[in-house]
Amino acid sequence: MSTPEYFIDITGDVCPLTFVKTKLLLEKMPAGAMATVRLKGVQPLDNVPRSVKAHGHDVVSLALEVPGEPDPRQPHLLVVRRA
Repeated sequence: MSTPEYFIDITGDVCPLTFVKTKLLLEKMPAGAMATVRLKGVQPLDNVPRSVKAHGHDVVSLALEVPGEPDPRQPHLLVVRRA
């Protein structure tokens, strides 16, 4: 797996702005490029990966930024590949 070359931090945003910012980043990227999205919160953790897939892109991984007990209040890193 290659290293993502794009990054966005949406931990301070709320839905639906979380996906809007992610979508704008994906639109700037070339096909096949990968991005890391830093996010937290129950709604963003559910909505952003689901919306990324619904728009035809790939969710490569979703994990806690700092390994530990699952907690939606902690930052997670979502890696996506643009279709």
